[in-house]
Amino acid sequence: MKKGIHPEYGDAVIRCACGAVYRTRSTRPDIHIGICAACHPLFTGQQKFVDTAGRVEKFTRRFGKTTLVGSVKRR
Repeated sequence: MKKGIHPEYGDAVIRCACGAVYRTRSTRPDIHIGICAACHPLFTGQQKFVDTAGRVEKFTRRFGKTTLVGSVKRR
């Protein structure tokens, strides 16, 4: 390896928005993340449905219930 061209590689702390803290090594000393294995629905098994600003209700008010009209012929 050439000397002087590689960044310093040292201890790092990764902090998640849920409060989980991980210690690892990186070229950056502090890393902040929004989601991790402790709070991600895939790993926790809990499905979270986030409806930001009532988008589902807005869609339902605007379009109502959808119904199938007739049958669609496909070729």
